[in-house]
Amino acid sequence: MMITPTGQALKVSLDGRFHELKEKWRSEISSADIVRDPTLPMAEARVWALEKLVDLASRGFAVAGFPNHPGTVAESVAHFEMLALGDLSLNIKSGVQHGLFGGAITNLGTSWHHERFIDGVVDCSILGCFAMTELGHGSDVQSVETTITYVPETDEYEVNSPTPTSRKAYIGNAGKDGRMAVVFGQLVAAGENQGVHAILMDIRDEDGNDAPGVETGDQGHKGGLLGVDNGTLFFDHVRVPRRMLLNRYGGVNDEGVYESEIASKNARFFTMLGTLVRGRICVGSAAAMATRKALTIATRYALQRTQFNRPGAGGEITLLDYQTHQRKLLPNIARAYASGFAINVVSEQLQRVNDTRGSDPTAARELETRAAGLKATLTRWTNDTIQLCREACGGAGYMTENGLTLLRQDADVFATFEGDNTVLMQLVAKALLLDYKKSWGELDMIGTARSGAKLLGDRFMERTTAGTTIGRLISNATLKPEAQKIKARGWHLEMFEFRERHVVEGLARRMREAGKSDGQAAFEAVNDCQSHMLEAARAHTDRVILEAFVEAISGVRDEYVRSLLIRVCDLYALSTIEDNRAWFMEHHAFDSGRSKAVTDAVDGLCKDLRGKAQELVEGLGVPEKWLNSAMLEPTREEEAAASAA
Repeated sequence: MMITPTGQALKVSLDGRFHELKEKWRSEISSADIVRDPTLPMAEARVWALEKLVDLASRGFAVAGFPNHPGTVAESVAHFEMLALGDLSLNIKSGVQHGLFGGAITNLGTSWHHERFIDGVVDCSILGCFAMTELGHGSDVQSVETTITYVPETDEYEVNSPTPTSRKAYIGNAGKDGRMAVVFGQLVAAGENQGVHAILMDIRDEDGNDAPGVETGDQGHKGGLLGVDNGTLFFDHVRVPRRMLLNRYGGVNDEGVYESEIASKNARFFTMLGTLVRGRICVGSAAAMATRKALTIATRYALQRTQFNRPGAGGEITLLDYQTHQRKLLPNIARAYASGFAINVVSEQLQRVNDTRGSDPTAARELETRAAGLKATLTRWTNDTIQLCREACGGAGYMTENGLTLLRQDADVFATFEGDNTVLMQLVAKALLLDYKKSWGELDMIGTARSGAKLLGDRFMERTTAGTTIGRLISNATLKPEAQKIKARGWHLEMFEFRERHVVEGLARRMREAGKSDGQAAFEAVNDCQSHMLEAARAHTDRVILEAFVEAISGVRDEYVRSLLIRVCDLYALSTIEDNRAWFMEHHAFDSGRSKAVTDAVDGLCKDLRGKAQELVEGLGVPEKWLNSAMLEPTREEEAAASAA
């Protein structure tokens, strides 16, 4: 399929600095390499996923960010994104092997671990698991029950599952293929619990038999991701050599004494988990890419499928000519662009934090906050939007051969792995409150209220990646007549910032009051704030995404493409404001007249961008050969482009 010049230019803009890497995927990887037959039974799907991953790795695809190997950490996210456009089982198979298993060895291990194991991780000759989650503890990693006890008599660690609920569960690669695992547990040395650490250990021999003291289990058929062999792990006092502990941040030394450069157990725990933030970024980015694929299928179908006669003009009406269909797809295409630019920004932040190796804790904390917010926001959007795309294609969308049902079932679990979305949004809210606690100290409630707006405004605007541009846009918006403000980017930014500032300020007041209670009363007070916390996290993440879009537009030099992206950004901003207009009206940000004008503007943008729908989905960057949708035929726009070429 020939891509239009506008579609190509949009794709270049959305790919950003990863364009060359992503084009290499598009030009060298065939559908046979990356697209799974959706009718494969589970056993065959597992074999397919492993074979394809080994092949891709041997050709230099799917792997980056490892010591003494080509490719940066930021590029590893781009590789993961491209895998998600093919098959999500293959994507997650790589995520387990390279992202989680390999990432843990890379980030928690030392040069000894790197030299001994990384080559085998990269080429898949050492297949591994990331054994963190237990039946009794998922998001609450700090409370896992597995123990890793130092035995001084033999200079070993003993890994044990002390209770039925300590069984490791839902672990990728544990069902069949894994031979080793990075196991997380409570490290006990000289009778003292030093908190959660990770140890590398054998779980099967070369023939696939369980290692002594290890009991593996296969969790069988799932609601999706059939190519990933999830399983369970249980340990019965398994002895592991001391050097196998991934001890970058702490472990027992040659004298048999526990040592760590980080004295605080709590700080040590969060430092260790912080090094694994790449996985969270990858989950969000992969979900967004799966949504791009669904939107491409649904939009192309809407450009070819007709329904009912056009009165007085002859011929039937194309689905995308209907306002309601435009409303389904075009705001979500705008959000796909917005999320893509946001992932580019956070990938580059990941690279900067990785390069400083923990020397900038403020930047690391900001990265963790944004990664958590994006993962939760994008995976929720993915599930909602793929379902919408399925419905937008009617009965055809329900046929397996048309590609949407497999996407829907495989993407479902993204909302709960690498952290339950509710817990992640609470993490975001807690990070937003941290600056209040540090800055306000013992201020009374009157002082708190007086300090709130200035603190939030200054602090948050300093953190943006396009601060100068945003400040100018907001200033310019205040000079525009009221009738023109609704299309002014500065007004959009001002509304997003106002919402975040107001929600977080109110949350800070409530949490401060909750902090005055003790025991059960304190829990009840904080528990009553949970919905408020989620709203604060959503408001923050929405602003981060919009600012990434604004920054991306400022770097586009082609005036036509820039003008098109401005309209797409308008649609993202205004549709988000429309989604939250009840909140804005309740808080007197605008009145009912402005609310109606926002809806009218969204309608107008959908109608305006309908004529560019083909180019917009081309810009999403999904190769034609990877769509795997039997219902798609060349559209009139595509046939015209092919004829012109």
